[in-house]
Amino acid sequence: MLRGGAPAWGGWAARRIDIAGPVVETTRMSLVLASASPRRAALLREIGVDFVVRVSDVPELPNPGEAPDAFALRAASDKGAAIARVAARDWVLAADTVVTIDAAILGKPADDADARAMLHRLGGRTHAVLTAVTLFAPGGCRVAAQVVRSAVEFRPLDAAEIAAYVAGGEPADKAGAYAIQGGAAAFVRRVEGSISNVIGLPIDEVRALFERHGLLARGATARG
Repeated sequence: MLRGGAPAWGGWAARRIDIAGPVVETTRMSLVLASASPRRAALLREIGVDFVVRVSDVPELPNPGEAPDAFALRAASDKGAAIARVAARDWVLAADTVVTIDAAILGKPADDADARAMLHRLGGRTHAVLTAVTLFAPGGCRVAAQVVRSAVEFRPLDAAEIAAYVAGGEPADKAGAYAIQGGAAAFVRRVEGSISNVIGLPIDEVRALFERHGLLARGATARG
């Protein structure tokens, strides 16, 4: 079974890219999640922080030749900066998730045909899921950014099950055209790294980031 938090299986070395910023001493202030993703909001609630959602209109398109991790980090930074400009008194958390295979970036599918093509490409193979997380302090300074990588192996998929999954509508707004926490769990052979990262937010890393910047008490427990 897939379980959030610890890796479900071994086999690959996980990689994390960190860009450390200064620790900012603050009193408790409001936190803004710069994302429309209900999955990120649900994961954030698990660690017991209060936040509001504000969504930017920053386009999520890679530049020609842009590496997947560089694109994810730029997209998360751009989304966070856009919200930080209009929520200048608040902390802002932004994230962007990218599915990549063969050095290609698989974003949200344009239509059902695109979703089917992505899943055919992923079937029977291992791909990487990268989530970039950025944190902006009140005043708009980016104080932390990191990219967390997980590896996901799919079992072989046949055309009929791909078509049925896509017809159900779940892939429409998902990077790589699947949701590991949904019907696509049946496609997964194994995962290395954070499953919450594959869902859209590496919650252990986010918790540590909040503790570092005084937004969450160390050792705080999740809400029941």
